[in-house]
Amino acid sequence: MTQPKSSNNGAMAALIAAFLGWLFDGFEMGLFPLIGKPALQDLLPQASAIVQTQWFTVIIAVFLVGAATGGVLFGWLGDKLGRVKAMTLAIFTYAIFSGLCAFVTEAWHFAGLRFVASLGMGGEWALGVALVNEIWGNKNRAWIAGMIGAASNIGFLLTGLISWKLNASLDVVTGWIHAMGLSPENTEYLLHNRAWRFIAVSSALPAIINFFILVFVPESHKWEAEKKSGSTSHWATMDLLGVLIACIAAMGIIYVWSPLANLGGLGAGLVTVVGLAIALWGYMHPMRQYMSRSVAAGSTLTADRSVIMRNLFIGAGLAAVALLGTWGSAQQAARWASDLAPKGSTLPVIDFVVISTALGAIIATLITPFIADKLGRRVTYTLLCAAALAASLGFFRFNVPFVGDEIPTTLITTAFLLGGITASFYGFFPLYFPELFPTSVRATGQGFCFNFGRLIAAIGALQLGNLTAMFKTDTVTVVQSAANAYSVLSCIYLVGMVLVWFAPETKGRTLQ
Repeated sequence: MTQPKSSNNGAMAALIAAFLGWLFDGFEMGLFPLIGKPALQDLLPQASAIVQTQWFTVIIAVFLVGAATGGVLFGWLGDKLGRVKAMTLAIFTYAIFSGLCAFVTEAWHFAGLRFVASLGMGGEWALGVALVNEIWGNKNRAWIAGMIGAASNIGFLLTGLISWKLNASLDVVTGWIHAMGLSPENTEYLLHNRAWRFIAVSSALPAIINFFILVFVPESHKWEAEKKSGSTSHWATMDLLGVLIACIAAMGIIYVWSPLANLGGLGAGLVTVVGLAIALWGYMHPMRQYMSRSVAAGSTLTADRSVIMRNLFIGAGLAAVALLGTWGSAQQAARWASDLAPKGSTLPVIDFVVISTALGAIIATLITPFIADKLGRRVTYTLLCAAALAASLGFFRFNVPFVGDEIPTTLITTAFLLGGITASFYGFFPLYFPELFPTSVRATGQGFCFNFGRLIAAIGALQLGNLTAMFKTDTVTVVQSAANAYSVLSCIYLVGMVLVWFAPETKGRTLQ
């Protein structure tokens, strides 16, 4: 039966809105790896390079904790209030607070604003995936999953292109800003040190797409049916207390590994174990309470509840492997590669590495869902882990400090492969995660799986400094020791190659 034209228009509007949301989500995620180094140089002018690096990893970790919290919080809102309303709020949150990062004066200000912004980023992914999959149903799901993965990486690509072109045309941009009436002092403030403040303030623009969403995007008919049946009433606001407790526990983990604390490795390790257990309990609390009420009301069978809870753990584990690998390799690539250039070089190494990894990611995320449809979910994930491990080791082992005024082709090529293969998971998850959960808990389930993985990645990212110091000797340079640390962290993909075989194979299964 052919869908009505209005229905087709609504489906296309939902896809466009979600695509733009994911695109700017990627732009916001790519923002700090690109501008973090110059920003911290300005915010911590008296600090050593080691302290600046510690703050770099802390801000990344805070972002990941915020995304984990936002994934559950906004997923809960999406299941209770509707996908469209929650997605609008998520986009507004990450856009406005990312833009405010342009006006920070302290490193901890940056961390705080990135945390609030990341609440929206974590939520937008789960909401957009749920909305589009439910509106489009089982039609073109591999193509849609590829679009989801590619969109965020197009946003990541934009950060590199904007920075590259902006810094290559600062005189022209300065003239434009002067023509708008801004004083020379304020212009210098915005464009100083690779124009990191100007790039940050531009990240507020995604808020504009909310007008499009509110006017043209329909609510998910599957969610509307759940609301009509009364299933959405099983979500309770008081359950969010668990999410708050989880967030506090996760931030405590970040604190004990930050430059502000001095607990030592053993004390910090104990706090991490306890904090992670509390965070797991808290982030899962809304889902557990919902399932208990749903079973008591007869809306969900006890056996279905067990399957859903098992899928939560497995999905979170699969996401944790991919995210820890990404934040331990691809997200470190540009900053690490910048230290390979000759001292005092003005080559745009960071920009070119960001652009190369993003181009590889766009292509790989478009292709991966079709491979998963052909080979099955478990085989595909296994192959992705093996390829990602090889790409990570290749990038950090084959590239060495260079001389001259040209960026080596090897660096660009291996960055392209690293970005493509490590990002391929983000074309896989939008296909696989919706198949693990029914409509009534889909947004919350996806939000938990994908974003709890970010918390694990945050803890891993905080260990980069310790791993780097472990490999540092009189005969090993900082660049080499960092490469060794990133290579070791990339071995997490070996865990994924085993874990996926405990996950359900959902090839050919329709959405519940």
